Amino acid sequence: MENNHSKPHAVLFPYPLQGHVIPAVHLAIKLASDGFTVTFVNTRAVHHQIVKSQSPNTAIEDINIFDGLRKSSLDIRYVTISDGFPVGFDRSLNHDQFWEGVLHVFPAHVDELVAKLVRSDSLVTCLIADTFFVWPTMIATKYNLVNVSFWTEPVLVFTLYYHLNLLRENGHFASPDNRRQDAIDYIPGVKAIKPKDLMSYLQATEVTTVAHRIINEAFDQVKRADFILCNTIQELELETISALQEKQPTYICNWPYIPPWFHEEHRSH
Repeated sequence: MENNHSKPHAVLFPYPLQGHVIPAVHLAIKLASDGFTVTFVNTRAVHHQIVKSQSPNTAIEDINIFDGLRKSSLDIRYVTISDGFPVGFDRSLNHDQFWEGVLHVFPAHVDELVAKLVRSDSLVTCLIADTFFVWPTMIATKYNLVNVSFWTEPVLVFTLYYHLNLLRENGHFASPDNRRQDAIDYIPGVKAIKPKDLMSYLQATEVTTVAHRIINEAFDQVKRADFILCNTIQELELETISALQEKQPTYICNWPYIPPWFHEEHRSH
């Protein structure tokens, strides 16, 4: 597909987990429907997982997860990159090794790809990356792109991670002594919550794992984003969203997004 220099161009990086990829696909369709060119970047390993059981007679490298949109006018380019490991590497069995690679090795592959895209299209205007990535500020600054942090879970979860400093200061997380068990009632926009209802990572006694290092760095990074885009329903989290919007510009995606052409196509069947 040739470059269309009349449209802004967003580069979208979902986190390499299936539950993060699906909301990113919806976002790509929404942006393209609103006139963007979108380059959707998947890791080869996740791409392999998605398509290996769908088309047994087709070479996996020849499949585009947006193939169903080709008849539409949506300008979505699909590319895959290495996450630093062979496709056959068992990421579940070697969990910590894989996430260390995502933390330290994957950013170099991202940098190489974004540099190539920016050179090929002067209208690459923004980087949209999953909040759990640790490199968006560096990449966006290097290539002068708008830095958009895309959160795929409820805003309540985002807000608890966002205020890790308050949880630490009040002894509800990473406390050297016995952790407090009373209600947490000091997080902006969050009603009182019991410690046992926190996400599992915030209940852990060992907080120096690679997962905790990713969380700490990612939520330090997100505070430097130009704005945050959240995958939620605004009416369900009004108070929490309003409190977050006082901290940073925050916008909401009201899913599910179903493009108009989808209705037309299926009405005829």
